[in-house]
Amino acid sequence: MSNILVSVIIPCRNEEKFISKCLDSIIAQDFPKDKQEVLIIDGMSEDKTKEIIENYSKRFPYVKLLNNPTKFTPAGLNIGVKKSKGEVIIRMDAHAIYSRDYISKCLKYLEKYRVDNVGGIIKTIPKENKIIAKAIAFSLSHPFGAGASYFRIGSEKPRLVDTVFGGCYRKKVFDKIGFFNENLVRSQDMEFNLRLKRTGGKILLAPDIKSYYYPKATLWSFFVHNLKDGVWSVYLLRFVKMPLSLRHYIPLVFVLSLVVTGLLGIFLSIFFWIFLGITCLYIITAVYFSIKSAIVKREISYFFALPLVFTTRHIGYGLGSILGFIKLFKK
Repeated sequence: MSNILVSVIIPCRNEEKFISKCLDSIIAQDFPKDKQEVLIIDGMSEDKTKEIIENYSKRFPYVKLLNNPTKFTPAGLNIGVKKSKGEVIIRMDAHAIYSRDYISKCLKYLEKYRVDNVGGIIKTIPKENKIIAKAIAFSLSHPFGAGASYFRIGSEKPRLVDTVFGGCYRKKVFDKIGFFNENLVRSQDMEFNLRLKRTGGKILLAPDIKSYYYPKATLWSFFVHNLKDGVWSVYLLRFVKMPLSLRHYIPLVFVLSLVVTGLLGIFLSIFFWIFLGITCLYIITAVYFSIKSAIVKREISYFFALPLVFTTRHIGYGLGSILGFIKLFKK
């Protein structure tokens, strides 16, 4: 498939710290430059993001800057898809960098397995060389932190999945099922892939396709990020009629069980003991995985940091999901 035109679309906003690393990794791809177009759709950045992209456009004619007046990711994605000229569209994230063979391997697997979307493994890299930053990055590739999200925890062989990071699509997919849902500030990729599967489409995860992502570096920013993700895991039901996969609602059940038993425990002792049991079981599980990770990675700091990070992720996502339900039923 090296003879077809590939359109890389990258929605972004205020990414001056990362956009250069992202574009450098794309420019370094082993795929023919004359068979690429790179469309960066900027959501009215207020930093130097646009200036940086414009400098790249001057040096590399196939790198083009587009504007997204709405500022939101799904609208940016749709602008990119509609403006693209390629037969294949690869959605990339400005907050990530990509292995040199990322594009060529995406096309290889798209053709080999005759699927509709291909993605790979995302490796999380800490923003800072600090205990919490490293623990946050590690938690996002651990089953206790990421669940059965194979693009995060990895896979030994190619497999069909419900969603992937980014994604490499045949353009005809958008003719068949439409564009990204612009009502969804978050979760638009997962909703699009669910819609794709509902129409018989296949999504492949190939473990030797690799990208590297920089997550949040502090507990507070990590909490806020998960809170927002939790909100949109539920609130999207206002705009679409299909839920995400079950793993997205486990934190909701966990936090809701704590809230309900905690409140009832004020009046009935049996619920207090249930609340205490749930809390103790969670702490034991979090500490167990933290100790195990500290031993495997030979990083003693994980023993202290990971319990805090796991709890921040699960509580944040669960609380966000509860807020999502409140918004869902609020007129």
